[in-house]
Amino acid sequence: MDSAPMSHLELAAGLGRVRTMMRLIDVPRDLSITALSTLANLERLGARRLTDLAALEGVTQPAMTQLVSRLEREALAERRADPADGRVVVVAITEHGRAELARRRGTQAKRLAELLAELSEADRAAIAAALPALERLTTRALGATPPAQGAAG
Repeated sequence: MDSAPMSHLELAAGLGRVRTMMRLIDVPRDLSITALSTLANLERLGARRLTDLAALEGVTQPAMTQLVSRLEREALAERRADPADGRVVVVAITEHGRAELARRRGTQAKRLAELLAELSEADRAAIAAALPALERLTTRALGATPPAQGAAG
């Protein structure tokens, strides 16, 4: 095996494959990746305007409006008045939405644990050793996300 250090491009490609794997083990598939990402952002960042959610997810405002309407129908999110400005409407995750995310994360963690059990101890140790660096990378990436303006959170 080549011992040359991986290039940034090779690392990015490898992380992309990990992302794909995590999406593949995320079952059931009744919600789109964008819907799940939106719920996770609402959970992490707090209530946000539709325009801010659309920008975070890289979709149009009409597409986000449609998505939020679906999330509302399924009681996963709700529109409410912004406490800072009652004229503004923000979207917030509901308790049912939080519970659904937790349930899905539990299912995903169980499947991931099954896959990890199939690896050698050395592979599991290598993954564990990489976790602090991956956490720092994630923190940097999330910190690079532009904060929503005027949203409750």
